[in-house]
Amino acid sequence: MAATIYDIGDVVRCIGTITASGTAVDPGTVLGKYRNPAGSVTTYTYGVDAELVKGTVGVYYFDITIATEGAYYYRLEGTGTNATAQEGSFLVRGSQLD
Repeated sequence: MAATIYDIGDVVRCIGTITASGTAVDPGTVLGKYRNPAGSVTTYTYGVDAELVKGTVGVYYFDITIATEGAYYYRLEGTGTNATAQEGSFLVRGSQLD
């Protein structure tokens, strides 16, 4: 599967669904994390950080406004009851006009 490619300035939605036996469920705690191309990791906690949003039961997301080119990696994880995790990645290309 080819990586999705974005441009600097895009807003990328990182979304994950927490499931148990194929049914969407809410875990005890939800964390959203991403690592930018420089290696810095940002972590959001649902209910503490406004950036991590609950869409519907079991569906959580956060948005990243892209500032630098390179590979980005993200993870949404539920801990405690219904613990699980999902990871993803995407690429950002540099502008030929900057």
